[in-house]
Amino acid sequence: MKKIYIKTWGCQMNEYDSFIIKNILEKKINCKNTTEYKKADILILNTCSIREKSQEKLFHQLGRWKTLKKKNPKIIIAVGGCVANQEEKKIYKRAPYVDIIFGTQTIHKLPKMIYEKKKNKNVLINTQLKTVKKFNVNTFYKQKNLSAYITIMEGCNKKCTFCIVPNTRGKEISRSHKDIILEIKNMVKNNIKEITLLGQNVNSYFYKNKIYTYTFSKLLYKISEIDEIKRIRFITSHPKDFSNKIIDSYKKIPKLVDFLHLPIQSGSNKILKLMKRGYNVERYKKIIKKILKIRPNMKISSDFIIGFPGETKKDFEKTLKIISEINFDNSFSFIYSKRPNTIASTMLDNVTLQEKKERLYKIQKILLYKKNQWNRRTIGTIQNILVHKKHEKLSKKLIGTTENNRTVYFSGSENKIGKIVKVEITKMKKKYFEGKMVD
Repeated sequence: MKKIYIKTWGCQMNEYDSFIIKNILEKKINCKNTTEYKKADILILNTCSIREKSQEKLFHQLGRWKTLKKKNPKIIIAVGGCVANQEEKKIYKRAPYVDIIFGTQTIHKLPKMIYEKKKNKNVLINTQLKTVKKFNVNTFYKQKNLSAYITIMEGCNKKCTFCIVPNTRGKEISRSHKDIILEIKNMVKNNIKEITLLGQNVNSYFYKNKIYTYTFSKLLYKISEIDEIKRIRFITSHPKDFSNKIIDSYKKIPKLVDFLHLPIQSGSNKILKLMKRGYNVERYKKIIKKILKIRPNMKISSDFIIGFPGETKKDFEKTLKIISEINFDNSFSFIYSKRPNTIASTMLDNVTLQEKKERLYKIQKILLYKKNQWNRRTIGTIQNILVHKKHEKLSKKLIGTTENNRTVYFSGSENKIGKIVKVEITKMKKKYFEGKMVD
């Protein structure tokens, strides 16, 4: 039995892709997963290109694996993910010891490529886009957790000037709603209680055939009908496509959690226009206002790009202002990263690196303060907790999560695992809360 080692970089979609890779290789070519790369017969690197210097990170990792390949030429090294789509043959030119280069949408071809590699000395490359066939093979689940990811669509049709995703993941392709429901039902058989729907822009999910037309909101309703699923999450959303129908679904689907990740990227309309985001600050605030009217306890998180070309101090101050107004829960911020073949990479970048770092430090300090504020406000409240498991060291303690993904320890019996219980939050620790179950 061959042993496979998979190293994953990037977003939840990459994590999900690696999950598919592991499943299909175990099923199709009788492989066994290992967490020790030195013991592996097949080394797989699933890459991400969203940040600058991702290529160099890739070649540094391949350099470490090259030593193993020298000792054992039979080892197969495969590179996949967004950098594979972006760089393709350039990878082999710099690292000729790589055996297989596969794309974000050709992971289902890996078993055949590995089999062919045994007979073929040349590198095998397949980075084809415009297909969702990789999902057709993912029907075999081994899941220890109660939560799982599921990709509902690939690619993006937006043309944000800073983003490389349309180049590496291709145009939007939505999966059949029937395939999605079937996969979730397979998850349920393995005790999954909470799912997170994934896509570069889940709001624009759209599947149509001769009989059915499914939008994202309609898909949410359909998933909510599966009794065993207790919670529904989704990422990532785009404000431009966050329709009233999606907002209204929060009225009728209690399984949708009181937490939403909705990236605004900047608080300046000028910068949003340069980014070609397709909305302004006023539109974003209207969406949040409508959601909070339906769900007053909703927590909102966001992404922020700092130091985008043309960002002045005044633009940055507007970003600070929107953070204060919306009062975000747990957000992420990054210095602008120039990506090849994007419009922003040709713009005049007039913000010094030092200024970018100072702005990033300032915004991260404020975002952390906001997060801690929300944590303090949680003390004394009663939260709906999905119970995941027993505490490994404290036998009478259970571990669960709030709707905005905070970990909570509390006393309770094992029969509560997999259920949603009400817990009063009593203490705040550094990485978790403590609480007590209430009737």
